[in-house]
Order: sequence, then structure tokens, then C-alpha cells
Amino acid sequence: MVMNGENPANGDRSGPASGLGPGSTSGSASGSDSASGDGSAPVGLRERKKRLTYQAVSDAAITMFLERGFDKVSVAEVAAAADISKPTLFRYFPAKEDLVLHRFADHEDEAARVVTGRAPDETPLDALRRHFLDGLDRRDPVTGLCDVPQVLAFLRLLYGTPSLVARLHAYQGRSEAALARALGGGLSDRLAAGQIIAVLRILALENWRRIDAGESADRVYAGAVQAAEEAFVQLRTGLEPPSRPRG
Repeated sequence: MVMNGENPANGDRSGPASGLGPGSTSGSASGSDSASGDGSAPVGLRERKKRLTYQAVSDAAITMFLERGFDKVSVAEVAAAADISKPTLFRYFPAKEDLVLHRFADHEDEAARVVTGRAPDETPLDALRRHFLDGLDRRDPVTGLCDVPQVLAFLRLLYGTPSLVARLHAYQGRSEAALARALGGGLSDRLAAGQIIAVLRILALENWRRIDAGESADRVYAGAVQAAEEAFVQLRTGLEPPSRPRG
């Protein structure tokens, strides 16, 4: 569920983080001419143009949705604002909801990438815990712990639109499937992936709810870290509480 917030010590936290804010650009859409920007294979001109088109159309759509509401803007209006035809728009975005959820595209396999890229001596759960805590520290919007105004506006649009919430579940389902494959692909791996993705979603939603209610990210941070630690302990130990000696 693309996101790179920064600590003041490491960079400016004032701008939209992780490609979620309107007008922001994801790493996949703004790489150099010869490479993707993440050390992977070079990106061709056609692919770069395609990514930039995705970004431009999504930016135009989100700006309109924020101004007028998701349900009050037609696909035809978005196409006109982006200066493309409606059929062309649908070639890029099969559904209207994807104009918004495009912001999450790079995150579908994020948990899987964390697991496959972990250190040899690190367990999958330890790697995911470390990654989530690092995201909290960076105020990464994917953790829900981000009070940047543009990100808040985007998330209010997302969580306040039932059709977008429903579509988001499909993205999370693909995240779960990718993580299950990274863990091994067996039944136990699929069960573990389902629990992990659910925990990450609930933690992020709880953080977002507190910030949406008026708390700052800095104020929520300590409680968010504690909740994450407790959640990963529960993932590690299972749902049954530790047995206590009878006395």
C-alpha cells in the first residue's frame, strides 16, 4: 500500500511523502533517463513516457476529486483535464478508483520485498518489524503516521469514499499474495501473510484515525511504536496468551 517520509534530521518533512499527496511524484515515475532510480535495469523511453502519463493523469484526477469529491467528477472530465481521450484513460486505469489507488501501486509487493531482501541472519518477521518501525520514524504515510496536509487530504478522500475503500482491499489482497509467495507459498505461509498484512493495515488505520482526530504525528509516535511492538509480539507468539502457573 510508494512512500518515503523523512525525519527533520535526514531531510525536509514538509512536502508530500511517498507519492501519496496530490501533485507528488513516485520514484517509479521520476527516475533518470538511463535507470529506474533503484539500481534495477535501465528504463526505456517508452516506459518512462508511460509512467509520466500515469502520474500526470492521476495528479489531474486527484486534484479534481479533492476539490469536488470523488463521486462528483466523471471520468470524461478527468480525461479532458489530462488532454487525453476517455478510451486512452481506461487503457491506463481500468477503473475510476485506480486513478486514486495508483498511489499505492508500488506498495503492493512492499512486504514481500522486505522479506526477500532481508539480511541472512534476520527472520521475515524481524525484517517486517524493523521496516515498519523505520517507517514510523520517517513518518511514512503507509504507516498512517503522517500529518503532512497534502497526505491528510488524500487519505481523507480515500477513507471517506466507500468505493475507494473497497478497491483498496483488492490491492491489499495482492500484497498478501505477494508476501505469501515470498514466505514460501505453502498454506502456513498464506496464513502468516494474511495475519501480517492485517496487522499492518490495522496499525496504520489506528494511527491515521488519531491524526485525523487532531493529534500531531509527533504526539502519536510513542503510542504507535508501542502498539507496533505489541502487535509483532502477538504475531510471533500467536493468539493464545502465555500460560501462567496456577497457584
